[in-house]
Amino acid sequence: MPWFFWSLCVVAWLGGFLGFTAGWIVVAVWILSGAVVLVRPVEPLIARHLLRLRLPTLVEQQRLAPAWYQLARRANVDPGRFTLWIQESDDVNATPTPGHTIAVTRWALYTLPPSHLEGVLAHELSHHLSGRAWLSLLTFWYSIPARVTLIVVRALGRLMRRVPALGCAVVLFGLLGYVGILLMVLIFRHGYLWPFLFLTPFVAPPILAWLSRWQVKQADRRAAQLGYGRSLVQVLYGWQVQHRETLGQRGSRRDEFMSGRPTLTDRIHVLETTSTI
Repeated sequence: MPWFFWSLCVVAWLGGFLGFTAGWIVVAVWILSGAVVLVRPVEPLIARHLLRLRLPTLVEQQRLAPAWYQLARRANVDPGRFTLWIQESDDVNATPTPGHTIAVTRWALYTLPPSHLEGVLAHELSHHLSGRAWLSLLTFWYSIPARVTLIVVRALGRLMRRVPALGCAVVLFGLLGYVGILLMVLIFRHGYLWPFLFLTPFVAPPILAWLSRWQVKQADRRAAQLGYGRSLVQVLYGWQVQHRETLGQRGSRRDEFMSGRPTLTDRIHVLETTSTI
C-alpha cells in the first residue's frame, strides 16, 4: 500500500500539469494498466527488460538445480512454480523480484559453495512466501513511479557528493522551479489535496527506503526460520571480506538513511536473533 500510494501521488502530480480532467484520466489509465501484468507471458518480459535479468545457461542451470530442489523440498514448495534468473551483479542478493521469478546474482552463483548458494536462494524465495504471485506483480507494477522517483533523488544525492558545485546548482534550480509551482497551486487551487501531492517528493523517499530495508530483513527472518541462518551469516561475512566492506555504516548517515538495503550489521543481527546459529 505505501508503494501504491506514493506512486499514485507521483502520477497525479505529473498528470496535474495536463489539467484537472486530463490528470485524472492519466491516473485512471495508470490504475487500469495493472491488468497487463497479470497475463503470464508478460512476466518474463518484466524480468528481462525491467529487472535486467537473464536466464541461466545450461552449465549455470546445472549448478543451480541441486540447491534449488533441495531448498524447495525443505520449504515445501513446488520447484516448478518459479523460474530461476541471473542478475549480473556482484552483490550478495539480487533485487527482490515479483511473481514467479527467483533471481540470484552472478557473484553468488560463481563464488558460493552449494550449501551457501542454497541459503542465498532461501533468502530470495522468502520474498515470495508471504504473499501471492499476482499480488506481488501488481505491487511491483504500481511501485514503478515511486521507484523511479527514488532513483532520481538518490542520483541527485550522489551528484551533490561527487560534484558539489554542479550538484548544488541542479538541485537549487529544481527547488526554485518546484517552489514556484507550489506557490501557484496554493494561490489558484482550492483545498489541500494538490499542495499535499506536491510535498510527496520530500516525504516519500525516506519512507520507501525504510520499507525496502524492512522487506530485506523480513526475507532474512523467513530464511533463518527455514534453517539457513548460519549459512547466510557466513555468506555475508565472506562477501564483506572479499569486497572489503565494513560491517557498520556504508559512508554517511544520509547514505544509510536513503539506502534501500540494510547494513551488513543489521542483517547479521536479524539472522542471529531469529534463529540459533
